Amino acid sequence: MRKSLLGLRRAVSNLCALAAGAACLAIAAVSPAQAVEIQYWQYLFDSRVQAMTLLIKEFEAENPGITVKQVTFPYADYQTRIVAAKAGGRGPDVVQLFYGWLDNFIAGRLIQPLSKERFPAAQVEKDFFPIVSAMKYRDEYYGLPTAVRTMAMFYNKDLFQQAGLDPEKPPKTLSEFTAAAKAIAKRDAAGNYQTVGVAMDISRQDHNWWREMLVRQFGGEPYSADGSKVTYNSEGGRKALEFYTGLQTQQKVSQEGFMDEGQAAFRAGLAGMVIDGTFRIASFKTITTFKWGVAELPASDDGIRSNFGSYFANAIGASATGEKLAAAEKFLAFITSEKAMNVWLDKVGELPARRTVAMTEKNLADPVYGPFIRGLDYSHTTLFVDEAAQRQVAIDMINGVLLKNQPAAEALAAAVPKEQRIIDARKVK
Repeated sequence: MRKSLLGLRRAVSNLCALAAGAACLAIAAVSPAQAVEIQYWQYLFDSRVQAMTLLIKEFEAENPGITVKQVTFPYADYQTRIVAAKAGGRGPDVVQLFYGWLDNFIAGRLIQPLSKERFPAAQVEKDFFPIVSAMKYRDEYYGLPTAVRTMAMFYNKDLFQQAGLDPEKPPKTLSEFTAAAKAIAKRDAAGNYQTVGVAMDISRQDHNWWREMLVRQFGGEPYSADGSKVTYNSEGGRKALEFYTGLQTQQKVSQEGFMDEGQAAFRAGLAGMVIDGTFRIASFKTITTFKWGVAELPASDDGIRSNFGSYFANAIGASATGEKLAAAEKFLAFITSEKAMNVWLDKVGELPARRTVAMTEKNLADPVYGPFIRGLDYSHTTLFVDEAAQRQVAIDMINGVLLKNQPAAEALAAAVPKEQRIIDARKVK
């Protein structure tokens, strides 16, 4: 009887030991080092969300134990939500931001510098296009892009043909551009536009067209090399402003805000041309009512080319620490890899930020992407301090000429001190 009880006790003891061992194995299998969830935040844009969903699925398959929750907000609320989350003690682990928001994000302690060991500056600058330097502050990078944007000219081949223009030979110079716009523009007996030669909208992308392209093409410089001084109050700046506003006041080929915004007029088939970015490709690909093409931006009449490069970067949130930080670094490396950039190009239509991915023979020869990619070689990136405020200065300047009949020189002289004050008051010193 005693042997039976002793055997029973030993059996129970062994079972308990086995159970304890299994429990230890279970605990080890889901240890925090292996099971961590991070959040990726970006603004709500369908093609971007869909592309990121695919990338997250691939990342999780390659990194068992790390899960990524994608969180999106409408663009208008996006920055406010990030600030509110930080104030509440918890923000995103990886966050998307426009490069022009960098100063505000650093000043608000919303993001942290990238690890120099994980993301060495020399390697970043070797692999990425030079415009990546806009995410660098005091010798530290704060984010990396998956894709970059440039500008090009979309044009309506049907309207070109109807105006007696060769639809396979888009304008190459500003003079040819103006002539084509004049041939296409149509107004009724009351002077109202029925079709515009070029859709114009200073509140969208035209402020970049004026600042970084036209000013340079007319011999000026918009800012000093370090971005600290506004320098467009010059002969080149005046000529650029007169050209831009003159398309409406002198050449009579367009009207600011025709059909509310430029891309809407082009989509409706009522604009011969529009200057816009790569982010518009996906939308324009749904057009079925007319044939359209893409061309490099018209050069100045003496051959000067310039373009505007911009991007949304991915940064690591300030609250990411420990295992979440390690997971966030892995995810950031993945979504800025060559594989991710090819997915982004296919699903979103934005150009790869790495040279080797973008500058392939296939991409350069592509009739849609090629003109944008070639523009990367002569692109400039405005070192915005406050992109929204600086954009508003340009809007006010253009409206001063168009609505108040201000001479271009006077409008420029009024704009420069306003923008200089914005730059001088930068929050990050």
